[in-house]
Amino acid sequence: MIFGRRQKSGQVPLGERITALSQAADLCRGRVDDALVNAALQAARRADERLGLGGEYTVVALAGATGSGKSSLFNGLAGAQIATAGVRRPTTDRTLAAWWGDTEPAELLDWLNVPVRRPLGRGRPELSGLVLLDLPDFDSTSARHRVEVERLLGLVDMFIWVVDPQKYADAALHERYLAPLAAHAGVMTVVLNQADRLTPEELRAASGDLRRLVDADGLGSTPLMVTSAMSGLGVDDLRRRIARAVRDRKVVTERLATDIDQAAVALAGQLGEPATMRLPRERLDALDQALAQAAGIPLVTRAVLVSSRHRGSLATGWPVLSWLGRFRPDPLRRLHLDLPALRGRGTGQQANPPAQVQRTALTGASGGVQAAQVSRAVRALSDDASRGLPAGWATAVRAASVSHADGLADALDHAVATTGLAMGRGRRWWGVVRIVQWLLFAVLVVGAGWMIINALLGGDLLPVPRWRRMPVPVLLMVGSALGGIVVAGLARLGVEVGARHRSADAQEALMLAVARVTDVAVIAPVESELERYEQARQAVATAKGEQ
Repeated sequence: MIFGRRQKSGQVPLGERITALSQAADLCRGRVDDALVNAALQAARRADERLGLGGEYTVVALAGATGSGKSSLFNGLAGAQIATAGVRRPTTDRTLAAWWGDTEPAELLDWLNVPVRRPLGRGRPELSGLVLLDLPDFDSTSARHRVEVERLLGLVDMFIWVVDPQKYADAALHERYLAPLAAHAGVMTVVLNQADRLTPEELRAASGDLRRLVDADGLGSTPLMVTSAMSGLGVDDLRRRIARAVRDRKVVTERLATDIDQAAVALAGQLGEPATMRLPRERLDALDQALAQAAGIPLVTRAVLVSSRHRGSLATGWPVLSWLGRFRPDPLRRLHLDLPALRGRGTGQQANPPAQVQRTALTGASGGVQAAQVSRAVRALSDDASRGLPAGWATAVRAASVSHADGLADALDHAVATTGLAMGRGRRWWGVVRIVQWLLFAVLVVGAGWMIINALLGGDLLPVPRWRRMPVPVLLMVGSALGGIVVAGLARLGVEVGARHRSADAQEALMLAVARVTDVAVIAPVESELERYEQARQAVATAKGEQ
């Protein structure tokens, strides 16, 4: 007598689901409970190994309590006295395997670690391809027997639970085995054995009560059969059910698919609902600004402005005043920026060896305020990026955002030091002005020398022509001085415009350099973690059989 059955199929090939589960578990490592990750990896490994052994043989296990008649039923199904039956506790001491077929499934039995094997050849052709196991009693007083039962329950393809009229309601059976294995209802059969000991009325009552208990365990689709190993009642029906399962060769993949699905569902529960993962533009800008402050970008751009003014005035000013101005410190050189090692940038020369970090005087200039601003900006970014993620993944995103914190100061300093400030750009006209200023200065010197020689030697040793009653030497002196002042004033306007352009260009270049540091030190690790989360979700979905 058979009471109901169920079949299950998946859309994604089982091999792909196994691979996806293994990948999902690896991706979840450190972000999900280790017990779930290890269980998923174990399920994937078991399934992969079982598939590798092929589907030529189907492993069916008879499990039951002491005195349930399990070994007698095993003999009845085999049609031979193979297992030792009796009332002694426990009767089955070691797992016994009987197999039907042309060749011994040695590799499969080795994987099952079942050394006691009984070949039955082709005595029953309908059972060809069957490996039937008689497990130790699950309620044995020997802990070793219980461990063996649970180990093999994790490996076999199909379960047949043999119960007797006296102990079919045993809580240990239902709470420890049937209910936890409810997901495998499609590859399970519950058998009420020893029916010969009951009257027809008692048998109907017992089978009805057992059906209710099995349904309560979540096994509503699991067949319930009634047998008697002594009278042979139902044994042929059970054998035909087993033969049909062996012939269809579906229970192997169904069992494995359920294992994979259970592990994938457990991981999915730790991944939560799909989250909107993005890095808000305003947070990225705030982080760039905080890092720019910490890197001293405002100080550098101010130094570029002042230094450009200083150098321009030296190049285009009155020669004497320019000479005196050289004693004033250059702001960029005081910061160890725009040094000779860096002036090669843009000329095809390498300013620094790849492994060398160019140091600047900015290192350590950013105080606790700037450091706190960077910390707040990074935290705000990671909080936004991890919003909606499960706790383990949110923690991983926050950890990724500070994974390069120790080297951040050096990276910023290196970025500032190796950014070309283009201080030599747009200065060709300075040379023209310098020539004009030196010519005017030379005229002034000629006029002054003319007057001095005549004054020292007396008389008019050197003739002094006049122009509109003014001595020409005086005109040369006054004209060159006024010309130098006018040229210097006009040049100063040009220097100021150029200085402001260089300061703006330097700020843009430095902000790009800081943004590259932000991308490498903060954004890339965070995006990598978010991508890992999405890959884990996709892998879990594939493992669950979703397209």
